[in-house]
Amino acid sequence: MILAAVVAGLLVVGGGVYFAVTGHKGGSPTAAPHASPTPSGPSDSPTVDQGDGKGTGIGGGDYDPNANIKAGEARVWLNENETPLTQSGAEQYGPWPVGDVMARALYKEVAGYGAADGKQRWKVTFDTPLCGVPRAPSAQNKLVVGLLENNNKGAHCTILQQVDLATGKAGWKTVRTEDRRGTAALTLQMAITGDTVAMAWAGGATGFSVVDGHKLYDVQKSGGCSSQAFAGGTRLISAGYCFNGADPHDQPGDLLQELDPATGKPKWSYQYDKSWRIGQVLSVDPLVVTALPHEGKTWKILVFAADGKLRSQTEPKFQLPGVCSGFGQSVDRLQDCYGAVADAQTLYLAGDGNETDVTKEADGTQIVAVDLNTGKEKWRASPPQTREVRPLAIEDGKLVVYLHAGHDLPAAVASVAPTGGAPQVLLQSPQAASGAERYFFFPRLAWSGGRVFVLSTLVKTPKAGDSSHAALSFGK
Repeated sequence: MILAAVVAGLLVVGGGVYFAVTGHKGGSPTAAPHASPTPSGPSDSPTVDQGDGKGTGIGGGDYDPNANIKAGEARVWLNENETPLTQSGAEQYGPWPVGDVMARALYKEVAGYGAADGKQRWKVTFDTPLCGVPRAPSAQNKLVVGLLENNNKGAHCTILQQVDLATGKAGWKTVRTEDRRGTAALTLQMAITGDTVAMAWAGGATGFSVVDGHKLYDVQKSGGCSSQAFAGGTRLISAGYCFNGADPHDQPGDLLQELDPATGKPKWSYQYDKSWRIGQVLSVDPLVVTALPHEGKTWKILVFAADGKLRSQTEPKFQLPGVCSGFGQSVDRLQDCYGAVADAQTLYLAGDGNETDVTKEADGTQIVAVDLNTGKEKWRASPPQTREVRPLAIEDGKLVVYLHAGHDLPAAVASVAPTGGAPQVLLQSPQAASGAERYFFFPRLAWSGGRVFVLSTLVKTPKAGDSSHAALSFGK
């Protein structure tokens, strides 16, 4: 599963896929698109409808994931990538369920598909590739993405573009003017909280209005520490990387902060010990973050109270997939884990093993429940037959999980009781779908309205006779 971790840690730069390398102020917008290149509006497409859930979706040739479907099984729609890409492919972002549509972003477009049937409902296209995409849109379903200034090699990430995922329409556009010689952004690390989209790059960090695109503030340095990445959602979390110019051999630990999304000012700060760095944000509310050593193999889970005080910390006796621990991943991508959810008292993770060794890559064949107050492991739950499992959500007091397709096992959605125990299947996909479902390595997942959405992190350009599964879904 090393390949899966690598894929999840890739970035799209200039339309190709590259490893992110990061090292760090602010322009003004217009209420309507004005900067060149001008993105086109949504392509002509049918009015959004509910779909009937009986089709096989788009693409796939003669392959039918619902062949010989049995009574009680959930029908699957499967989409192939039909967007021409560069030879190396491109990273895909999402999925974002919005009403009866599932939206995703890829290369030079943001598109919406019927949640029930997978048919394209709308598409917003751009003249240049994406170079920054938040984990999630605003509560009003507004997404703000970064676009390259042109299609040339080494182009900078200067354009911000709003897209309304509820209507499939392009909104305002503005050009960032904060870049300085030697610190221009090739990519932006972006997050949305409230009506603010925060972004960081090697030369600075800023906040812009999601509503109208005007610049709100520059994020100020704090004690030699600069914000280099953000996690968003109900709170705006900053990861600051710190440098001691007086002694290169005595560097401080990373700085974790919660920022006021309206002003960019810190609400509280927590300095990591100098031998540790920030890994992944596993949950924003409650705030749960991993800590990785600069040297060694141990790792930690840190849990924070609302005021930033440390609630608990522990060195777990299990391993996570690298994309969830943060080991081997880009240091400025804080929300790449799709294998963790939390409620007020418990963190649920996809894990394996019985050692505190972050260098060991885990497949995640167990659900590990961790007490947020003590940091201690509460219980583990495993599917009856070994396969990868990922937490999706907490509903009606139970944990909802995605059971990946395994050898001769089609994917399923199951629930786990608050006290643990074997997962109980809620939705079972047909046997015929298992071949396509196994294609999705460490996919990006969403659960909404009794339906699971599975997005391939990396997709290939369309080629005759060579499929590139991009998305699938099944549900009630």
